[in-house]
Amino acid sequence: MSIKYLVIMVASLAAGAGLDPAYEKSVQEYRTKLETSLKSDTGWLTVAGLHWLKPGETTVGSDPKSGFVLPEGKAPAQLGSFRFDGKKVVFQAKGSGVTVNGKPFTEGPIQDDGADKKPDLITVGDLTMTVIDRGGRIGIRLRDKTSKYRKEFTHRSWFPVKAEYNVKGKFLPYPVAKKLRVPTVIDGVVEEHESPGEIEFALNGQTHKAQVLKSGETQLWLIFRDRSSGKATYAACRYLYGELNKDNSVSFDFNKAYNPPCAFTPFATCPLPPRQNSLKVAVEAGELTYHVEP
Repeated sequence: MSIKYLVIMVASLAAGAGLDPAYEKSVQEYRTKLETSLKSDTGWLTVAGLHWLKPGETTVGSDPKSGFVLPEGKAPAQLGSFRFDGKKVVFQAKGSGVTVNGKPFTEGPIQDDGADKKPDLITVGDLTMTVIDRGGRIGIRLRDKTSKYRKEFTHRSWFPVKAEYNVKGKFLPYPVAKKLRVPTVIDGVVEEHESPGEIEFALNGQTHKAQVLKSGETQLWLIFRDRSSGKATYAACRYLYGELNKDNSVSFDFNKAYNPPCAFTPFATCPLPPRQNSLKVAVEAGELTYHVEP
C-alpha cells in the first residue's frame, strides 16, 4: 500500500474517534462474518479450477493428458468423463470412491446451477465438482478444501469505519425493469441480470447515480468502481448490497463494500460494473485490495 493511503488511514482513525460504538461493532461483525465465510469449506478460497465444456466427451482425472486435469495425489489418474450435448451434462465415473450428493455414483445426468437451481455435488476426497451455467456457457467448477489459495490466505483488510460513508439516497425505478447482459472477468462470459432502476446519493460533496441489480424483494446490488480502484482497493470492482425502503429511499453503507470472489481465486466468474457505475470520487471505505495469481 502507498504512503498516501497509509496517511489517509491514520487520519481516518482520528476522525472516527466519535463513532457510535454500537454502529462500529455492527460493521466489524459484518466484516468478520464475510471472512469466516471466505475461509470455510465451501468458501471462495477453495475454488481451485474451472473448465469450460465443449460438446462431446471430456475426460477428468489427475493424468496430465486428461481434458480437465485434477490436482496430483488428490484424485485417481482417470476419475471419469463428462459428456455434453450442448444442453445437458452426463457424468460417468470410473471405479469407486466417487459420490454425487453424498451417494455412491456410477453414471447419470448432473444438475447445473443455472436459474438459481441447486447444483449436484460430485465429490472425491477433498475435491468437489459442480456444473455451472454462466449466460448459457457451461463449465465445471472445482473446489479443493486444501487449495493453495486457502492455505496461503492471511486476512481481509479494511479501511477504518467512517460514519459519513453510511449513505442514504433515493431509488429511481425504471418504468419496466431492464434485462442486462453483464460482462464478467472471464472473456466471453456474459451473465444476464435484472436491473429495476438506479440509485441517486450524495458522497464526498458530489451527487452520484448508479445502476443497481435486483437481489431479493427489498435488497439492491451495487457493483462499482471508483477512483481508489487499482490503488488502495481492488482494481476490477467492489460489491455492496443496500436496502430499498417502502418510501423509495435506499440505504447503502460503503463501510461494508467488499471485494468480489475473483480477488481471492482466479477461477471465479465475477460480474463487472455497468459503465455508469465508475464513481468520480475515491471511496475510501470498505475493503482494501487483495489479489492472488494462478
